[in-house]
Amino acid sequence: MRRRHRRLSVSPELDITAFLNLMIVLVPVLLLGMVFSQVRMIELNFPGMDAGETPAPEEFRLVVTLIPEGIEIADSDRGLIRVLPAEEAVQDFEGLRQVLRQIKNRVPEKTDVVLEVGPDIDYQTLITAMDTVRSYPAVVAASVVEGELFPDVSLKDAPADRKLAANARLESGEDA
Repeated sequence: MRRRHRRLSVSPELDITAFLNLMIVLVPVLLLGMVFSQVRMIELNFPGMDAGETPAPEEFRLVVTLIPEGIEIADSDRGLIRVLPAEEAVQDFEGLRQVLRQIKNRVPEKTDVVLEVGPDIDYQTLITAMDTVRSYPAVVAASVVEGELFPDVSLKDAPADRKLAANARLESGEDA
């Protein structure tokens, strides 16, 4: 008589030990990584006023114009304050910071600025300009802190044919 051997149908156990070890290591690493990847956000305002509203004539309105040829700083009372031409396609952000610090010392309650940006300005230059007009590094008690300049930044498009005031005078034949 022949015996038939039947195989026992036993389902194999699933060994997930290696997977659990991976998760135990991976989850804390991912959680720690989230702390270092924070998104920074700058609040922006649109320049201008409601329809039909005009600014008060004595109101000081600071405008920083950023075009590839350089940076202009102007106000509503005196007009052009300073022209900072770009040297070898590099903007003078340190000069901008110094001029804005002088203005802030003169008008400490002022917190808003209009940043007029030309169409040919790249993203990194725009962000650097925004950071420059918002604050400056200051040393207080042997540690570096951010001093406030003009944190309320409004963006505005500069005309495509906009030239620096110094260049425009030279092109029109005026004496600089």
